[in-house]
Amino acid sequence: MEEVTCGTTPLILDVTGAHRGDELTRAARAVSEGECIVLPTDTVYGIGADALNPVAVAALLAAKERGRDMPPPVLISDPAVLAALCEHVPRAAQDLAEAYWPGGLTLVLRAQESLTMDLGETAGTIAIRVPDDDAARELLRMTGPMAVSSANKSGRPAALTAQDAADQLGTEVAVYLDGGPTRVGTPSTIIDFASTEEGRILRQGALSLDEIHTVAPEVIGPTDSAGDDDPGREDHEDHDVPAEENAPSSEQAASQESLPEHHDCQDRPGHA
Repeated sequence: MEEVTCGTTPLILDVTGAHRGDELTRAARAVSEGECIVLPTDTVYGIGADALNPVAVAALLAAKERGRDMPPPVLISDPAVLAALCEHVPRAAQDLAEAYWPGGLTLVLRAQESLTMDLGETAGTIAIRVPDDDAARELLRMTGPMAVSSANKSGRPAALTAQDAADQLGTEVAVYLDGGPTRVGTPSTIIDFASTEEGRILRQGALSLDEIHTVAPEVIGPTDSAGDDDPGREDHEDHDVPAEENAPSSEQAASQESLPEHHDCQDRPGHA
């Protein structure tokens, strides 16, 4: 059901009912036209844009009041898309993706050299997640990969409802998809495989260290890696880490995300 709108009132579309397909089609059209939208994920709400449209990605960063030094992570509909975006996926990263995707896990990997996405100062990396939300994945099947960060202004709390996001982002977003309150309310866990084959936790989030080590015991915990205390990607955030930390020689992800949420590890609420 569509919320009544006029003037500067944000457009909020209900994707929990029988008209979900129509509302998602409307949102996908907005994405194809270079607009920013807000979408539900399993962690926090994310603000998203076409990952292949640099103008749209710039608008996303502007809406969050964030610079190119905190590029957003990328959400995909299916783990099979990973190989097309990344140069190399270490065995531990593959195992974690198989175990926890869709879900609250963001992987930072080396991007394919041929990748045409301009997400910001990524130092050749890309942060990727498959959200555990049916509406989000259905939308992603329509749009292709989306740059998604937590749907909040930088430094403010993550959005756990579509209205939370609308209160912060207003008409800077063309369409808000309302999937109800998020189930988890905690941004994704972010693991860097771009700078180390065994993996290093940049942000502890929806997945616990025990859950990670059950699948990949070699992953370096947050307290084992020179004190890197990463606030956020992610994004919100699931969505984003400062570019310096994204560089493999040094390291898309939404609010304590959108992320998610490289990639926006600064506003922990966001890396969706």
